Amino acid sequence: MARVFSGIQPSGVPTLGNYLGAIRNWVPMQDTDECLFCVVDLHAITQRQEPAELLRQTREMAAALIACGLSPDKCVLFVQSHVPAHAQLAWVFNCIARLGWLNRMTQFKDKAGKDREAASTGLYVYPNLMAADILVYHATQVPVGDDQRQHLELANDIAEKFNHDYGVDFFPRIEPLIQGVAARVMSLRDGTRKMSKSDPSDQSRINLNDDADTIANKIKRATTDPELLPDNLAALEKRPEARNLVGILAAITGRTQEDVLAEHAGRGFGAFKPALTEALVAHLGPIRAEMLRLLEDPAALDAALHQGAEKAEAIAEPILKRAYEIVGFLPRR
Repeated sequence: MARVFSGIQPSGVPTLGNYLGAIRNWVPMQDTDECLFCVVDLHAITQRQEPAELLRQTREMAAALIACGLSPDKCVLFVQSHVPAHAQLAWVFNCIARLGWLNRMTQFKDKAGKDREAASTGLYVYPNLMAADILVYHATQVPVGDDQRQHLELANDIAEKFNHDYGVDFFPRIEPLIQGVAARVMSLRDGTRKMSKSDPSDQSRINLNDDADTIANKIKRATTDPELLPDNLAALEKRPEARNLVGILAAITGRTQEDVLAEHAGRGFGAFKPALTEALVAHLGPIRAEMLRLLEDPAALDAALHQGAEKAEAIAEPILKRAYEIVGFLPRR
């Protein structure tokens, strides 16, 4: 069995994009691989968080993951800060990674914006912590979006340099599992931008806790164009909003985009949007209901996460201990 690791930030309720592009794809992995899925709250505080909001959003994210089908009985589901080995190995990697490597990370440039000097040092070394998240479990497979490929390449550079510097073959190579057709669900307001939890406009996304009326209103207001739907994908090449909605309906109903176009070719969005809304409400309604049920009992949810952290620690601690020995740290009694 492969050991799989992936994490998601508690920066808001997961969106339809998070679900179709990542979370839904994690669920079947539980039955074939050894999986660890983590709510990465240490990563979240690389940017300013209100403590009460962070706590609430951490529980919301965990509830959403379980509601989407991740079972604490089948996978290791936990909160990053509950396993200190992540931060401990990250410091070692801070001393392995080179400034030139981090200077090339495009996500830091995007998130820091024009006022780079005001960004936190945590945001700058974020990729080193991400490498530690994975390698502290000797995970070899990481399901990620294509936008995270650069970070995984850096993680492999760090592992390779550690092994080279200390003359060992300790940290394994990581293979990215780039998700398929539905990996990039785009904004409902701008088909050229990825759907995001952090978008200032709530109208740009479907949240997994949106009720039926909210979903209907968001789809009704979603940006489209005046043309009818074609009978082939090539004709959608220069119509990003239309292509996005067709892709969402295909993904949520388990069909190909060609099948969706075959059914709706020649129709306008006045007819297409109600069909999309109906499919979304039918699919997401049970997820929302289960999320709300789990959040009604935070003590039980916390207990499940604590059990997950204990399982994660049992894997991470021996790996961290050996990494410390390789570095030359004095062993603890």
